[in-house]
Amino acid sequence: MAHVGFVLLGCLSMISYANGYVSTGGWTNAHATFYGGSDASGTMGGACGYGNLYSQGYGTNTAALSTALFNNGLSCGSCYQIKCVNDPQWCLPGTIVVTATNFCPPGGWCDPPNHHFDLSQPVFQQIAQYRAGIVPVVYRRVRCRRRGGIRFAINGHSYFNLVLVTNVGGAGDVHSVAIKGSRTRWQAMSRNWGQNWQSNSYLNGQSLSFLVTTSDGRSVLSYNAAPPSWSFGQTYTGRQFRY
Repeated sequence: MAHVGFVLLGCLSMISYANGYVSTGGWTNAHATFYGGSDASGTMGGACGYGNLYSQGYGTNTAALSTALFNNGLSCGSCYQIKCVNDPQWCLPGTIVVTATNFCPPGGWCDPPNHHFDLSQPVFQQIAQYRAGIVPVVYRRVRCRRRGGIRFAINGHSYFNLVLVTNVGGAGDVHSVAIKGSRTRWQAMSRNWGQNWQSNSYLNGQSLSFLVTTSDGRSVLSYNAAPPSWSFGQTYTGRQFRY
């Protein structure tokens, strides 16, 4: 019984809770800057393909990641808890949680192998003063909280179905997507760029189901997320990962 208790305690020690967010790792040193203006309008679009971050539900709590963190786009959608440290002149108390929505290209602080977050200006000013420009921070991965289900925005045309996957909870970063029409078998989609996934099959007039798998190996099946009458340029909602 003592051995079982030790194992359970060891598992629990790998998971911590901070400000209601679940973390499975320790703190790592990095630096943070900001971009996009006081209203974060300059952060729209970006290398993850999310487009308008307001309408997608990400708001201003977003970050562009350096090469060392971006993982060629596979980190898009992941969430990070960040706090300013070791600079009492510029740091403010408290922490923030941001979603990776963009890439900070090499050049200066974003050069490999630096771990760097280029934050939206509004969220940067929650942990540091504007005049600082750049501050030392520590960060850790946390599970993402999302409202509603995973969203599938279907673009492209017949034989080229380009699906943007957004609003993903849990680990947040999608590493594989499979699609099934009501008259087809399951087929793996290929990642085109950011979190845009493509299928070259003819799926018109069929209800569409999606199987989304994130970096932690967990999967969610959204059965018949899009009805047979789906059309290009529309967004459909599926199930969500448990927090």
